[in-house]
Amino acid sequence: MTPQTGQVPRLQMRGGASIPQLGFGVFQVPPAETQAAVQRALDAGYRHIDTAAAYRNEAGVGAALRASGLERGDVFITTKCFNDDQGYDRATRALHASLQRLELDRVDLYLIHWPVPAHDLYVETWRAFIDLRDQGLITSIGVSNFQPAHLGRIVQETGEVPAINQIELHPYFQQHGLRREHEDLGILTEAWSPLAQGAVLDDPVILQIAREHERTPGQVVIRWHLQIGNVVIPKSVTPARIAENYDVFSFELTDAEVSAIDGLDSGRRTGPDPDTFVRP
Repeated sequence: MTPQTGQVPRLQMRGGASIPQLGFGVFQVPPAETQAAVQRALDAGYRHIDTAAAYRNEAGVGAALRASGLERGDVFITTKCFNDDQGYDRATRALHASLQRLELDRVDLYLIHWPVPAHDLYVETWRAFIDLRDQGLITSIGVSNFQPAHLGRIVQETGEVPAINQIELHPYFQQHGLRREHEDLGILTEAWSPLAQGAVLDDPVILQIAREHERTPGQVVIRWHLQIGNVVIPKSVTPARIAENYDVFSFELTDAEVSAIDGLDSGRRTGPDPDTFVRP
């Protein structure tokens, strides 16, 4: 079956670029399996791949892109600057190293992976990002795991608002306050761990909605993310699941179903606290 790549909405980011709302994440995909997994995703129709230096699989992403035969402009590539690479000079070197591993001359989106307030280098890192973007090495710049205070500080000190903030977000951890902050500043919200590492898939509310639509729980949760306006990047190495996670555009949740999932918020994280996280 020919993938229907045109069905994925693109959301406008500040600066004029747009991002496919549904992408494919490669967090915890082993380097040796990354090329095959990304090739399956591209074959299924994904045109947005999210990696990071810390995942140690950027080379596999680049290899899959080259093997796909797709034009560079057809695929949106995100990578991230990790904690040990913060600071102006280190962040600059880190981007060049990521580009070398990806074998690309630019990335579509570059993110500060964590704020690491204990190091107090994220503003300096953000200044490097601005300059690297202005040099044409990055199309759009953003952050990941930033809290309102971190966002406020970089905007106040540089005048530059991030295009996107990639944060932990799923039905059990919905981050309403941070999402309001994003809306006020014109920042897109991108959800990592969108299925709470599978924890939400056995929830009775989600199971019931899945039965109503004859869909899987994972498809229901991804559809919820799309309908509330998140960019979402589910990850899998299973061919059937990769295709299944992409097949979410032929049904729609009702307002009542979206509200029912909204009601599952419990403040339950699956990952670290951005205010204290330094290293894995």
